[in-house]
Amino acid sequence: MARKSSTWITPFKKQCFVTIGVCLNMAAHGLVMGFNAILLPQLRKPDSIIPIDDSSGSWIASIIGFALVAGNFIVPPIMANYGRRTANLFSVAPLIIGWFSIIMAKSIPVLLVARFLQGTSMGMSASLGPVLIGEYTSPHNRGAFLTMISLCIATGVLTVHTMGSYLHWQTTALVCACIAFVDLIIILYSPESPSWLADQGRYDECKKVFRWLRNEDEEEELQKMIEASIVVRESKADANISQSLGKKIKSGVVYFNATIKKKEFYKPIFIMMHIYTLGQWAGANILAAYTIDIFNHVIGTDVNIALLVITLDAQRIFSNAIAVLVIKKINRRTMLFGTVIINLIAFLLTAAYTYFKGQGMLPEYLDNPMVGVALVHLHMFTIATGTVPLPFIIAGEVFPLEYRSLAGGISVLFLSTNLFITVKTVPFFFGTLGIHGAYCIYAAVVGYCLVIAYFFLPETKDRTLQDIEDEFRGRPLSPEELKSTQSLTSWQLHKQDRRCSSPVSLIITMNSVARNATRMFALLVLMMCWFSAMAFRNSSRIPSRRPKFVETVDFD
Repeated sequence: MARKSSTWITPFKKQCFVTIGVCLNMAAHGLVMGFNAILLPQLRKPDSIIPIDDSSGSWIASIIGFALVAGNFIVPPIMANYGRRTANLFSVAPLIIGWFSIIMAKSIPVLLVARFLQGTSMGMSASLGPVLIGEYTSPHNRGAFLTMISLCIATGVLTVHTMGSYLHWQTTALVCACIAFVDLIIILYSPESPSWLADQGRYDECKKVFRWLRNEDEEEELQKMIEASIVVRESKADANISQSLGKKIKSGVVYFNATIKKKEFYKPIFIMMHIYTLGQWAGANILAAYTIDIFNHVIGTDVNIALLVITLDAQRIFSNAIAVLVIKKINRRTMLFGTVIINLIAFLLTAAYTYFKGQGMLPEYLDNPMVGVALVHLHMFTIATGTVPLPFIIAGEVFPLEYRSLAGGISVLFLSTNLFITVKTVPFFFGTLGIHGAYCIYAAVVGYCLVIAYFFLPETKDRTLQDIEDEFRGRPLSPEELKSTQSLTSWQLHKQDRRCSSPVSLIITMNSVARNATRMFALLVLMMCWFSAMAFRNSSRIPSRRPKFVETVDFD
């Protein structure tokens, strides 16, 4: 009987089990963001136990943007010092506390604290989830498991919108808390990451967990991981002995000053500043947080809004699945420009439709709710297939290996900041400019970012990271630089193997971002101006290479 049971429980099923724990945590992103869409309309009702206005409602929806940054910087030291599994447990704790705080909330401050806790949990799991999946799963299964992240987030949005359409917001929060408890139980029964055990020198435990999770033919990966870990531990020990604290600080300042002058450092950051801005202003979080409000503005209230919300979320999941298949075959630039141009068309058509509808100038054959439904679905299609997955894919490919931690951390700040700004300003824009005015502003920001991407973003599909880095630098590495890079690679060999899945490559590198947090925040504003100036100062050299970029864009 034992032999039959062990045969039935294959390594793949074990990987599915531990991945479910991670995916439920990532699905919480969708639950938290989608909860706004059902919470705010219910709180605006006259009989609400917590009356709100547009200002307080926008804070409830947008405070997550601040909390994401906090979570991003809290989790790396926990991951490094106490383990991935422990960090995963820590990330679920504020989520559960947040849901129960919402259930018992009687005032706006309590809701704000609860949402901040949930946002902190989102920031922690965003850094942690891809790392765990990458370290738990086999290389041939890893890509499929990693693509589940975006699908789980979309499923979370669908789930909370479906429940919230028929249940009270406190009842919906209770169900979400139960989902978080199920996630907690799965994590408790999941093993520690074998990669972290190797990092800690606990090689016997590492071998035991690795062989429990993997097939017998993956023994070579285990040996390479342990060998690389030994090299890393010895190198770290030598570095700690040879340098005092003062010398470390001085060498760090010198290194940073030299780094910010390198094209391969500031050009990718300049690009990702705009790509992340594009991704947030394209409307993903706006549609998730204010779905009902948008349907009311575009279509009106004489339709079944609950059914429309559910069908829109189902379409998002379907479109996400399409993106997973299409992204393997189409160039990054082609897919980016194709989906974003359609996104701009959806913005402008929706703006024109709502304006003429409000003025009573629509032809009779266009004054139909199905026209508005089609426009919103077109908008969601462009988001799910392009503007949500592509920024993370591009971020995982444009940053050079040596500076990926610092550059990635700076870029993520723009993601969080734009998330806060876009969600916070929705009530103001809709109230003062109307949805047509707001959508024109969104289209203008997205259009500007797309122009920057056209001139500065190279094609990255099917190219090595070194090739992309050389293009930003304008030349290949010298023998001395190549030797230095190879030395760095040997330090992090077992981690770099898990960066093959580009949508999450940037997030995986956040383990060491916390060490740069102080100087990163202090220099952020100055660097924004400096990056822009340097990028445009060198733009005169781009025309000779522009035809190469343009050739990759084929809209036919």
